[in-house]
Amino acid sequence: SSHLGLRGCGEAGRRASPSLEALEMLLAPLAPAPAVAVPSHAVGRHLRHAELRQSAPLLAEARHQPQLRAEPASLRVSSLALHASAISGALSGAAIISRRRRQRRSAHSGRLAVSRGATAEATAPPAPQTRRRSDATKERLAWLRRTEEERARGVVAVRCRHVLLASEALADEVRQGLYKDPDSFAGTAEQLSLCSATASSGGDIGWLGRADAFLEDLVPSEVRDAALAGQPGDILKLQSTRGWHLLRVEDVMLDLQAQRLQREADLDGAAGLFTGTYSVETMGCQMNQADSERMEGQLLSLGLKQSVEGDAQEPRVVVLNTCSIRGKSEQKVYARLDPHLKRKRRGEDVTIVVSGCVAQQEGEALLREWPEVDVVIGPQYANRLADVLEESRGGGQICATADARVMEDVTMPNRQSQLSAWVNVIYGCNERCTYCVVPFTRGSEQSRPMESVRRELQQLADSGFREVTLLGQNIDAWGRDLKPRRTFAELLRYVGDVEGIERIRFLTSHPRYISDDFIRAVRDTPSVCEQFHIPFQSGDNEVLRRMDRGYTFERYLQIVDRIRAEIPDAGISADAIVGFPGETDAQFERTLALMEAVRFDACNTASYSPRPNTPAATYEDQVPEDVKKERLRRINEMASEHALERSKLLLGSMVEVLVEGRNTKRAGQFRGRTRSGRVCLFPGDSDDLVGRLVPVRVTEAYNFSVVGQIEGEPR
Repeated sequence: SSHLGLRGCGEAGRRASPSLEALEMLLAPLAPAPAVAVPSHAVGRHLRHAELRQSAPLLAEARHQPQLRAEPASLRVSSLALHASAISGALSGAAIISRRRRQRRSAHSGRLAVSRGATAEATAPPAPQTRRRSDATKERLAWLRRTEEERARGVVAVRCRHVLLASEALADEVRQGLYKDPDSFAGTAEQLSLCSATASSGGDIGWLGRADAFLEDLVPSEVRDAALAGQPGDILKLQSTRGWHLLRVEDVMLDLQAQRLQREADLDGAAGLFTGTYSVETMGCQMNQADSERMEGQLLSLGLKQSVEGDAQEPRVVVLNTCSIRGKSEQKVYARLDPHLKRKRRGEDVTIVVSGCVAQQEGEALLREWPEVDVVIGPQYANRLADVLEESRGGGQICATADARVMEDVTMPNRQSQLSAWVNVIYGCNERCTYCVVPFTRGSEQSRPMESVRRELQQLADSGFREVTLLGQNIDAWGRDLKPRRTFAELLRYVGDVEGIERIRFLTSHPRYISDDFIRAVRDTPSVCEQFHIPFQSGDNEVLRRMDRGYTFERYLQIVDRIRAEIPDAGISADAIVGFPGETDAQFERTLALMEAVRFDACNTASYSPRPNTPAATYEDQVPEDVKKERLRRINEMASEHALERSKLLLGSMVEVLVEGRNTKRAGQFRGRTRSGRVCLFPGDSDDLVGRLVPVRVTEAYNFSVVGQIEGEPR
């Protein structure tokens, strides 16, 4: 089917009709013979010298006669075209059967069948709902385009590697090999690249910019322009007068797009270097915690020291890393600001920084309301705090909230643990759920290159860390913005064998993107923990549609069933919202019904809170606060019951616990977590246990923890 321009209907046809097996037998004699290709292992990270010697003549032939690869493909397509009329009727019939089955499934699940490739005859929601959905999709796409344009404007240089090849056919083949083995880029450049200036250095070009005319003979301007529009992790196929370039973008250099607001001169701090201490206060999610560690690394690079309780002097630089997921979070920010504002009014030389989601959301408005604040900085600039602070020494207030690509860290984060580390793998979110402010405060998705993620894990392992948590607002969407596209399952397999990293966790998954391959990757990669955090938000399909979540009650249960079929001991936690605008009592009961069906290990709950710039905040059918409060009480009660039930399943079993430290609430007891994420407490008398993996027999069960005894030797 792929050779006849019918790619994608093969699987559908196979599901639709067993008779297609006969068609496959008909096509089998016409299947293309494997093209002559450079073995991926010849330049891969598992290279053996004998294989390299054996492939050397082939490498030379590929360098000097690349055009030979293109001819067989065209001949095969011509041959297959002769048989198109003989089988087109059968393929069309199979496609019709497949479409009808998809229509029935779509009607059963309540989702729009047309979006899954069905005909216009499929069951669909009423026309007004269809228009709203279409308008929302158009708005999302327009937003993504604007975001990309704004980010591209801020890029002044990119760091790249390239492979120069003589033909497009060879470029396609080599690009596919690089996709399968990302670590083989340097070896491929050394063996195959026609660029004598960079081949010996593994294709490393270094930093290049649009105005770098001295690079014209090496990387022509049209290639540089395309590279500057790319993002780290992309492997771009580009043509120039030199031939075909496979160019991998590894990092970006950004112009600091900051605005300066003038204010009364007596509020400006003294010019010169920063001295003294700093404090960072973090509110909100794990992403904010990771950002705070990165900002602390920046502050330490300026020569500042971390403030500790009991210091004679108050911190010279104060950073409030904020959260705006709910209204109460914002109110907390203004309460925490007050004592620092008073210091500034008294004439103290203190630099006040507001970072995070409230900073991104409010921007210059926050600076105008609080002239004592020196810097407002969005999450995308967390690892450029030092640059922003240096800019602030020129006087006035600095606002750095323009959308931007995220650079790789130039300083090491100041990790708050010596055992477990946060590792960002994707920033932002494209989903635009109608209640959520995240796309407006953290921007659209930006996946980090998989090579950068692995390199960070290796650095952590070398520093003695044994556990990492991969972070993203929508982590299983990792890779879909890269060129070529990748999947989170591929990332898990790629980083899963870093020596020294015993456990890999990940947060947070979106039901829309959980695939069977992802579940299998968790099952089959020993270092990846059997723990899933999958917010469901509501159990009612109409509420989920109004939230624009992209799945149904039935689909969510299918995901849970699939996980538990493949990984019976997996821990599954979730988030839920009660009191979304228009939620009826019956719809809330559907949420409870979903919880009863799943029985989560833990469920984080919250009452709906209207957020700025979100459609749901404008809905007229807001639920009264007293109703939300009662629903929250009921859902919390059920979540607690289910958590205890899940804990009791561990009674009598042996679990492996990574020891995090002493239990501060009970002397003589240590705490850690099981692979599925359950807190485990057990007696111990030596701090040597910290950082070790210990076998524990569970003897007691509580709502969100278990207690046991060590049985066996720690490792």
